[in-house]
Amino acid sequence: MNVLRSTFSSLQNRNFRYFWFGQCISVMGTWIQRTAQTWLVYQMTGSAFLVGILTACQFVPILLLTLIAGTVIDRCPKKRILLLTQFGFLLLGLAMTILVYTRLVQYWEVLVIAILYGILQSFDTPTRQSYVVELVGQKDLMNGISLNSTLFNIAKIVGPSLAGILMAQFSVAFCFLVNTISYLAVLLGLFLIHQNNILITDSQRRIWSDIKYGLSYIGHQPNIRLSAELMLVVSTLNFNNNVIIPIFARTVLHSGAQVYANLLSASGIGSLIAAFLMSYLSRFGLQRNIYLFVTAGTVILQTLMLFVHVYWLAMLAMIGVGFCNMIFLNQSNASFQYSIPDNLRGRVMSVYVLLNQGTTPIGSVFAGGVMDVAGGIWGFPACGILAVMLLIPVAFSQRKLIGEWIHGASEEEKI
Repeated sequence: MNVLRSTFSSLQNRNFRYFWFGQCISVMGTWIQRTAQTWLVYQMTGSAFLVGILTACQFVPILLLTLIAGTVIDRCPKKRILLLTQFGFLLLGLAMTILVYTRLVQYWEVLVIAILYGILQSFDTPTRQSYVVELVGQKDLMNGISLNSTLFNIAKIVGPSLAGILMAQFSVAFCFLVNTISYLAVLLGLFLIHQNNILITDSQRRIWSDIKYGLSYIGHQPNIRLSAELMLVVSTLNFNNNVIIPIFARTVLHSGAQVYANLLSASGIGSLIAAFLMSYLSRFGLQRNIYLFVTAGTVILQTLMLFVHVYWLAMLAMIGVGFCNMIFLNQSNASFQYSIPDNLRGRVMSVYVLLNQGTTPIGSVFAGGVMDVAGGIWGFPACGILAVMLLIPVAFSQRKLIGEWIHGASEEEKI
């Protein structure tokens, strides 16, 4: 019982329970939609590069708008922002459902909807990340971060598998309809939340001055700065599963939508194992040595995908990749969130989201282009090899701090 209580301690907060369970359903719908959308575009175009362009269109707005969104988040009630963004997602899901069901959908229309989705996501994701501390407080912050990661990976497992079943049994349009309906759950959860403390910054500075102040804060915090450098490389090059896996499934494993969904689910299984592990370990604070090991693990595993040509080995590799990626993001999130002033939380987390998702267009276009030229087998290895090359100078320039992380000497941020 003590293990369960410590693993799920943040769910004892009623507001966080409403938020968490609503997000469980909504994020599951999002993964169903992502899986169906990627498969739809690949069927429409037959081009890995154009699939990469789709992903880029969704994430370019994050690259352009997230830092601005961070200042807005610090100035406005987070619940109000989330109500607006989630309702916007619902409308976009409805539009996509109608276009696909009526068979009027064109590639350019999917791109436009992806761009609008990315604009909303620029505000939604950093708001959700920074909202956790308002709901659970500093005491359960690490646990709340881990459980947020857990729900994401439950959805990552179940969502693609459900998408494969729904596409096979019904249609791609039905997947978009399910996603549209799923937003009602998170909207209901938000309406049920009642807060006594709402964190708002009454800033008199211009938005650009607030952005510079947030960036300056990160630049003067060595642990956050190193986390940002690691994220810049790993998040750009090693989080392109949505682009690489459908082409890998079709061209290397010579399979269809169900194997594509199964590989995504395998990655999700590895992530889920890691998420529950980190939820339990959250009571011990930041695990920076583990953070470094999984950084190395994810780039090495993706490089070794060059030698994977059979289904069962691909499934095992995806479990390993998902495990490493989950711990990497969990510890990156904790490194950004822990021990920062509440009045800077939105701006600091906007940088986290910028590095986590905003750089994805670069990696997506790179991976898609490589696979179009060299074949689907090179999607993972090309990203892994380039990541290794870029991480070497980071490791050399930050070798003293990395040594402290390995030996636990810099872990001043204990719960």
